[in-house]
Amino acid sequence: MKYGEIFKNQITRGLTTIQFLSYFGTVFSHVAIASLLVTLGASADMIAMIFIAILLPSLVLAPINGYIIDRFEFKKLILVLLSVEMSMTICFMFINDLAHIWLLWTFLFVRSIAGTIIFTAEMSYLPKIISDDTLKSANEVHSIIWSSTFAFGMALGGLSTYYFGYIGTFMIDFSFYVIAFLVMFKLPIEVIQNKVQSAWSATKEVFSYIKKNTKLIHIMILHSSVGLTVFDTIVTLLAEQKYKYVLAVPLAIGWINFSRAVALMIGPLFFSKYIKMNSLWVVMVLQGVSIILWAYLQYDFTLSLFSMFLVGLLTTSIWSFTYYLLQQNTNEEFLGRVISYNDMVFMAVSVGMTYAIGKMASAGVALSYISAMIGAIFFFVAFYAFVLRDKIVTKR
Repeated sequence: MKYGEIFKNQITRGLTTIQFLSYFGTVFSHVAIASLLVTLGASADMIAMIFIAILLPSLVLAPINGYIIDRFEFKKLILVLLSVEMSMTICFMFINDLAHIWLLWTFLFVRSIAGTIIFTAEMSYLPKIISDDTLKSANEVHSIIWSSTFAFGMALGGLSTYYFGYIGTFMIDFSFYVIAFLVMFKLPIEVIQNKVQSAWSATKEVFSYIKKNTKLIHIMILHSSVGLTVFDTIVTLLAEQKYKYVLAVPLAIGWINFSRAVALMIGPLFFSKYIKMNSLWVVMVLQGVSIILWAYLQYDFTLSLFSMFLVGLLTTSIWSFTYYLLQQNTNEEFLGRVISYNDMVFMAVSVGMTYAIGKMASAGVALSYISAMIGAIFFFVAFYAFVLRDKIVTKR
């Protein structure tokens, strides 16, 4: 029933639809891009750098993202950004040689810039039109949407790449953004006036606010732990090195990610109501254990599918709960900028981990060892959450 409230409201229903289409479009092309890299003979470093192009914008945009969101009218901004995503997706079709890898990187980077601003804009707009339990439900719906699109986007993207090739997959991908654009165009969005400031003034103000509210820094660090679970490079390399003897590379990438994403989708339905600040450290321990289990079962495709499912069960709940913590502990006028810096910290962890995975893999470190190290880091995060368990108050 609590999720039903989100879909009864025309605005939240429309924004949720746009989230679904935009995310699905983004994920749908991931398998095609990863498979294209393998076909072109890209190295582990190249593969890692391509995925960094997807993650980097949140890190780069943080100082101005909140300012952009506050400066421009929400509906017009989203329409322009969706147009950018459509244009960049069309450009993917022109990449057919490893010498053009820098163009692929550029197109992905620009599309990810647009997607990053859309995400932050929507997450900043929702608290202005809904609040309390409805906002918490909206966050959970958002995380479920991300997980479901990740699941079915990866699986269907793998099938599409296998049967229709890269060009066909990118064309289908393009159509999702077109539909999202039309939905947004027809949505009667209320214009909310924000305080107009210079970028420098807005940056100084939010830094001062965060400095006075240090609990926000702790929440950002806890939230950023989810960035450790960006396994795209590892999954692509596993498909190339081990699973290609069992299944075609696009299908192997698609099904491994599908297994995890199904767990990401259903996890909050079972665990969300049990996760509180004083129990978050236990969740972090379990997340680390599941990743280590996956690390030692990677040698077998079927076992890897099963263990990757376990990895995903708690990840979405960690993401949505820590995001809710941030929203609940931030004043509305600072929310856009604080969320922007939160995304910067999150993506700094994601980019750093992706880069490290590429370097370690190129240096010959076994993928199972790399995965186990990531799992072990969650034990340190669990200790951090244990120390903070009584210092951050929630309304849950």
